[in-house]
Amino acid sequence: MGEIEKEVELKMKLEESVKSFKFRAPQENFTIQDFDMGKIYGVGSYSKVVRAKKKDTGKVYALKIMDKKFITKENKTAYVKLERIVLDQLTHPGIVQLHFTFQDTFSLYMALESCEGGELFDQITRKGRLPEDEARFYAAEVIDALEYIHNMGLIHRDIKPENLLLTSDGHIKIADFGSVKPMQDSRITVLPNAASDDKACTFVGTAAYVPPEVLNSSPATIGNDLWALGCTLFQMLSGTSPFKDASEWLIFQRIIARDVRFPDYFSDHAKDLIDKLLDIDPAKRPGAGRDGYDSLKNHPFFKGINWRDIRSKSPPRLVLEKGHTASRSSGGDDTPDSSWNPAHIGDGTGTGNSGSDVSSSSDAGNITKLASIDSFDSKWQQFLEPGESILMISMVKKLQKLSSKKVQLILTNKPKLIYVDPSKLAGKGTMIWSDDPNDLSIQVTSPSNFKIVLPKKVMTFEDPKQRAYQWKKAIETLQNR
Repeated sequence: MGEIEKEVELKMKLEESVKSFKFRAPQENFTIQDFDMGKIYGVGSYSKVVRAKKKDTGKVYALKIMDKKFITKENKTAYVKLERIVLDQLTHPGIVQLHFTFQDTFSLYMALESCEGGELFDQITRKGRLPEDEARFYAAEVIDALEYIHNMGLIHRDIKPENLLLTSDGHIKIADFGSVKPMQDSRITVLPNAASDDKACTFVGTAAYVPPEVLNSSPATIGNDLWALGCTLFQMLSGTSPFKDASEWLIFQRIIARDVRFPDYFSDHAKDLIDKLLDIDPAKRPGAGRDGYDSLKNHPFFKGINWRDIRSKSPPRLVLEKGHTASRSSGGDDTPDSSWNPAHIGDGTGTGNSGSDVSSSSDAGNITKLASIDSFDSKWQQFLEPGESILMISMVKKLQKLSSKKVQLILTNKPKLIYVDPSKLAGKGTMIWSDDPNDLSIQVTSPSNFKIVLPKKVMTFEDPKQRAYQWKKAIETLQNR
């Protein structure tokens, strides 16, 4: 059979699978008033995840609320549809389940399985670092779910402790399929109007877990997830990611250089496994090679793990948030969170926590998590002084009375703000300030818009990624350090 005939046959099979496709998780006619809202689990660029109890059944969900206006404006429709389609077709105890969807004028809603144990990230933070037997348990459950995801022909592309959720009894569930990428031989039915980026090498994910090949614009492979697994195991055992540094640009430099420093207390088996998972060649990482996942499961680090009955073993004890005294099987928290209000739904114009991001922190070392991939681009280094590094960077609009112009806004550790004409690569202005709030202050007028106020000048910017509050937090953190 020739190439043309094969292509025609493949297209016909795809059309048939699309025609016969039916969602397992139904689209319901619910409204937001059908739910009692609890605490906010997290906030992203165009979505919020909230603990929600259905009033008539008492069942608790993690309700993902997505802003239609932002999704349309930023051309994210295909990503949202892909996430919904993928979650609908995945059935595995280590993956969060999608129960149903609904929508209204302003928002799309996905009712996901609520994982009452919280994020693995929180357990690492509360314990400082995990004992090796606990890290082994969690890593094994992640591997079990990842093998299923990869066998289904998918690349997750954002494996990290924040996306590894825990059930009330402490088992791992992989969440957040917003960056998922189907491979050519995927067993998932992908509808024509649902797809991730056209180029498999597009940068997605979180800086500290991004593999070097993605920074070099190579196509995505399952090796991307295995690198992130190595970073995650390192973080479980040490309490911090292996490439953590003062800015995102410096993180990328360490990743490219493969600058990994193992603590002395790591066992030889742990070092060896992480070292192999962090191989520069993605095809050589355990799980990605000719032997498949057997090479990963048979590593000495996992000696004693029963892979055939992975979820029968009792999970490690969960350390609860301070002030919580309930046991791990208590079923969570029904107390409404003070940060929740109806303005969190819809066009994102609410106040309170609506401008924060789930990955943000008051720690100056963490304000860089929202920086763009542009910070790795060496062309911005010409605007820095020796020893100066980029903390946050974004393409924004500088708003004037009758016009607006795109500029690259750069925050450095000096502290200094630089704005650059990206088309001409010409510096257009520099703002250096002292600790005096009268010297420079920042005012947020909406999730997208903020003003930088100087003694004799006020400049207004619009960040299309709705990170006005992050700019404010980053600048104020530098002023107060």
